[in-house]
Amino acid sequence: MSKRVLITAGAGGIGRVIAAGYAAQGATVCVCDQDAAAIAALDDTIKGACVDVTDETALDAWLHASMDAMGGCDVLINNAGIAGQAGQIEDLDLAQWKGCLAVNLDAQMIACRAIAPVMKRQRAGVITNISSTSGLFGVPFRAPYAAAKWAVIGFTKTIATELGPHGIRCNAICPGAVKGARIDRVLSAEAGARGVTADDVYTDYASGSSLRRFAEPQEIADLCVYLSSDGAKFISGQVIAVDGNTETYHSA
Repeated sequence: MSKRVLITAGAGGIGRVIAAGYAAQGATVCVCDQDAAAIAALDDTIKGACVDVTDETALDAWLHASMDAMGGCDVLINNAGIAGQAGQIEDLDLAQWKGCLAVNLDAQMIACRAIAPVMKRQRAGVITNISSTSGLFGVPFRAPYAAAKWAVIGFTKTIATELGPHGIRCNAICPGAVKGARIDRVLSAEAGARGVTADDVYTDYASGSSLRRFAEPQEIADLCVYLSSDGAKFISGQVIAVDGNTETYHSA
C-alpha cells in the first residue's frame, strides 16, 4: 500500500517540494495551505485544501477529513511556519508573539493530537516536525521565532518518547537558509537596512556555513522522505540540521 501523507503549508516553498517528493513515489498526499492560489495551482497528484493552521477547528476538520478519505495516515509533516516579529525584546508585541507561536508550535500540537489515535491503532507512523537552525542557536532580535523553534525540538523529543512504544517515530529537521522566495525577502530587507546589496548579504549568510551555500528545498524534502522510509526505521527522537554545518549564525 502506498504511503498516506499529510503536510501542513504544503502548496508552496519547501512544503510543495516535500509534497512532490512523496507524490513521485506514488504516495497519497494531502496538503493544506493558507494560499488559495497555490492550492489551485497544485497538480492532480496532490490534494489540497485552503486552511489557516491557527484556526484550531478548521485545521482539526481538515486533518480528520483527510485521514477519513485516505483510510489513515502513515506520515505527518508539520511544515507550517512564519518568521514572526523582529525587534528588541522591549519592543515586542504580545499579540504578534502569540501569533508566531500559534503557527510554528500550536499547529504542530493540534496535528499530532489528531493523528496520534490513528497511528496508535495502526501501530505505525512517522511524524517529522520542521524546526530551524534558529531552534539550535540564540537569535538576537528574533525572540518569537527562536522560542517557537526551540519549543518544536522539545515537543519532538517528548512525542518521540510518548508515542515510540506504539511503533510511532518522530524527528525534527532544522533547515538553515534555504533558497526560495522567503529567504529572498529576508535578504532584501536586511540589505536595505544595512545599505548593501542583496548579493552582499547572501555572501555573508552563505559564508556562515562550512559548505558556503544555501540549502536547496529538495535537500529538505529528501530528508523527509528518507526519515519515513524503512531505511530510517530505527531513527526517532533526533534533531537533524540541514544547514551545511553552521559556523557563524545569521538569522534566516
